[in-house]
Amino acid sequence: MTLSRTFAMFVKELVQLRRDRLTFATIIALPAMQLLLFGYAINTNPRHLPTALLMHEESDLSRSILAALGNTSYFRVTRLARSEAEMDRWIRSGEVQFAVEIPAGFERRVRRGDRPAILVVADATDPVASGTALAALEGVVRSALARDRGLPDTTAPPAAFEIRQHRRYNPAAVTSLNIVPGLLGIILTMTMLIFTALSVTRELERGTMENLLAMPIEPLEIMLGKIAPYIVIGFVQAVLIVGLGALLFAVPVVGSLWLLAGASTLFIAANLSIGYTFSTVAQNQLQAVQMSFMFFLPNILLSGFMFPFAGMPGWAQWIGEMLPLTHYIRIVRGIMLKGAMLGDIQGDALALLALMLVAMTVAVRRFRRTLD
Repeated sequence: MTLSRTFAMFVKELVQLRRDRLTFATIIALPAMQLLLFGYAINTNPRHLPTALLMHEESDLSRSILAALGNTSYFRVTRLARSEAEMDRWIRSGEVQFAVEIPAGFERRVRRGDRPAILVVADATDPVASGTALAALEGVVRSALARDRGLPDTTAPPAAFEIRQHRRYNPAAVTSLNIVPGLLGIILTMTMLIFTALSVTRELERGTMENLLAMPIEPLEIMLGKIAPYIVIGFVQAVLIVGLGALLFAVPVVGSLWLLAGASTLFIAANLSIGYTFSTVAQNQLQAVQMSFMFFLPNILLSGFMFPFAGMPGWAQWIGEMLPLTHYIRIVRGIMLKGAMLGDIQGDALALLALMLVAMTVAVRRFRRTLD
C-alpha cells in the first residue's frame, strides 16, 4: 500500500463524481432542501386554520366572540354557512378544519343567565392540527365577555356561556387513525416510484433496449405495458395495508371500499407515471433511484403526513398541492374516517388525474426523443 496509489484513486473518484452531475447535484441540493423545508415550511403549531361560521343571530356579543376567536390566531373564518348540512359537508370534505355555530337568541339567553352553549366542531382526523387550537378556546369565553363589557380580561365576570367542543372522526385522538391512512400513501409512493423509475434504465443497462425499439410498438404502448403490472402489485399492497390496519390497529373504513379502491388505483397510476418519467430522464439505475428519493422527500414533508398541512406557509402549501401524496392523504382519510363520498373528494381526485396525465405526456415525449 502506497499513498501515491491511494491518492490517485482519490482523484479518480473526484473526477467521476464531477462527471456524474446528477449525483453531485443531489449532494448539494439534498441538504439545502432539507434545511429549507424543515426551517421554513414545517410548523407543528399551525395557526389561521380555515373555519366555517354558522350564525343564527348577529349581536354585539356574537361579534365579540368572533373577535376573541380571531385573537387566538388559530381560527380564520373562510366560509359562512347557511345551514348545518352545509357546515357538515365542508367539514367532511376537508374544506374547513373547524366550524362554529352560534344559536338563535344567544345574547338574550346570556343576559338572562341561562348559560347557553356555542358549538365548535373540529375535524380531528389530524389531532396535531386541531388539538392546540381547541385548547386555546378556554380563554375565549373570558376575552369575549370582557370585550363586550369594555373591561380588561382580568376583571371579566364569570363565564355566562360555554363552548362545547365536538371532535369528529377521531374524538379520542388515537394516533393510529391518523398515521395508518397516511402510511398507505407513503408506502405506495415509495414502492411505485422505485419500481418504474428503474424500468427504462434497466433495459438500457441490460442491452435489451435495442430489441424493444425494433418491435412495432408505440412509446405510449410501451409505457402502459410497463405500468400495468405494477398497478396490480400496488393494488395488492393497498389491500394488505388496509387489511392489516383494520386488524391490528382497528382503523375503520367508514366510506365505500369501491371508492377507496378507485382512488387508490388512480394514485398508484399517478406515481407510476412519475416514476416512468424519471426512468426516461435518468441515464442509469443509480440516477433513477436518486431522482425517486429527491421526489419522495418533499412528499413526506409537505403532504400533511408528518406535519399539519395548514400550518405551512403559502409557498410550501402551493408546492404541496403539486404532489400526489397530498391529495391522496386527504382522500384516504376522508373515505376511511369520515365516510366521504365522491362529491367530497372530487377536487383531489381531479388533481390526481391531472398530475397523472401531465407525467404521462412528459414521459411519452421524452421517450420519443430517446428513440431518435
